[in-house]
Amino acid sequence: MKIIPKRRFGQHFLTDRHYIERIVAAIAPRPDDTMIEIGPGPGAITAPLLARLHHLHAVEIDRDLAAALRGRFAPEQFTLHEEDVLEFDFAKLGGHFRAVGNLPYNISTPFLFHLAGFAEQLIDGTFMLQKEVVDRMVAAPDTHAYGRLSVMLQYRFAMEHLFDVPPDAFTPPPKVDSAIVRMLPLPADRLRARDDSRFAAMVTAGFGQRRKTLGNTLKPFLAAAQIEALGIDPKRRGETLSVAEFVLLADVEPEIKL
Repeated sequence: MKIIPKRRFGQHFLTDRHYIERIVAAIAPRPDDTMIEIGPGPGAITAPLLARLHHLHAVEIDRDLAAALRGRFAPEQFTLHEEDVLEFDFAKLGGHFRAVGNLPYNISTPFLFHLAGFAEQLIDGTFMLQKEVVDRMVAAPDTHAYGRLSVMLQYRFAMEHLFDVPPDAFTPPPKVDSAIVRMLPLPADRLRARDDSRFAAMVTAGFGQRRKTLGNTLKPFLAAAQIEALGIDPKRRGETLSVAEFVLLADVEPEIKL
C-alpha cells in the first residue's frame, strides 16, 4: 500500500536514515518505558523504537496510515489509538509516560498546551517541530522569539533545543527547517502562581498588544501603582518580563473597586 502524505493533516514524513537514528538516539528508549508516539506516520521512527521497547503506544488520526501500521506491527507489542491527539487522554496510559513524535506543524502549539495538562504524569517529551516554534519555546525574555508560548511552557517545563533537521530529510520537503526539542517537567517545588488561571490570563494580556506597556495591557488586573510597588516599571512591555516576574504580578491581589 502506497502512503501519500495528506496536506490537510500537515504530513511531512521523515525519511532520512541519518536523522531517524539521531532522533532515536536522543530519545534513548529503555525496554520497560511506557512510551507513546504522536503521529507515527508510515512508522519511520516506530520501527526502531519497537526494536528497543517491550511495548509502544501511538496516536494516529489518519485512517490509511492507521491501517498500514496495524498490518505492520504486532498488537501484543504495539497499541494504536486511532484518534485526534488534541483530544487524547494521556491519563489512560496509566502512571508516568514518555512522549515522542514528529508533530504536524498545523497542530504543534495546541498540542503542546494540551500535553501541559498532563505534565505531572509526563517523564519527558522529545519532539520534532517547526524550528521557529522550537525557537519560541526556548526563547529568553526580551528577544524576538519570546512570547506567550515561551512563558506558558517555561512555567511548566525545562526545555532544550537538541538539533535541527533540514527540509530534505522529509518527503515531501517542508518549506521550513525543523528542530528537535526535549521537554522535562519541572519538579513539584517549582515556582508557581497561586492561581494558574489568573497567571495564564495575565500572560495572554501581557503579549496581546506587544507595543503597549504593562500599565496598559495589565490594567484589567492591576493598577500601575501595584506593578511599580513590586519593583517592576509599568512602562516595560510584556516581552521583557521573566516567568518569575509574571508569577509575581499574578500573585498580587486585585484592587477592590467599590
